[in-house]
Amino acid sequence: MTKPSIPAGSSQSVEDFLKAIYRLQRETDRVSTSELAEALNISAPAVTDMAQRLVEDGTVDYLKYRGVRLTETGEQVALKMLRRHRLIEAYLVQDLGYQLHEVHEEAEALEHTVSDRFVEAISLKLDNPSFDPHGDPIPDLEGVMPVRHLHPLSELDIHTPARIRRLVMDDPAMLHNTQERGLEIGRTLEVVARDQFDGPIKVVVKPHNAQTIGFKMASFILVEFL
Repeated sequence: MTKPSIPAGSSQSVEDFLKAIYRLQRETDRVSTSELAEALNISAPAVTDMAQRLVEDGTVDYLKYRGVRLTETGEQVALKMLRRHRLIEAYLVQDLGYQLHEVHEEAEALEHTVSDRFVEAISLKLDNPSFDPHGDPIPDLEGVMPVRHLHPLSELDIHTPARIRRLVMDDPAMLHNTQERGLEIGRTLEVVARDQFDGPIKVVVKPHNAQTIGFKMASFILVEFL
């Protein structure tokens, strides 16, 4: 199936494009067009076309065959969108009764439509939270991210007490599964056994909830030592 292009003049598409670069460039100096195409589910030529247009706007630095990276202006836009998205998720969970696995797609739609005033009203109502319901950091108005030193549950030593602080996953089925098993933000646990070679991990979620989870899922659950 042919992947879609980006509609010309679409502010939502531009914002999603910059946000995707921000997320991907945390792991590399430049983001390849193929990585962006996969992340956004669009064609590689559409990525190149958008990147070239955004060079003119001053939000993207694009080099042929070397990929893209955000300029300072582009990063400010991406952080603004992350702030919007994560505050909306927090509002949906805390005040509107949404479940964690239900909020991502809702926030993806709302972040492009609500006003700055509305977003800051949410922040004030929620007492200016630093983290969203997934444990993802919320940039402040200056674009500064709060920092925590967290570790994947998959790397936690046996019998080391820890607290779940972040779920690095958007997939609704995976989120629903973690919630059903009691693997929620704020819960304390410890690893009591693990198979070799990235095999399943057995954890006890305090006080008495024993769970066996896959190594991959455990790598998406970030904890802090107690």
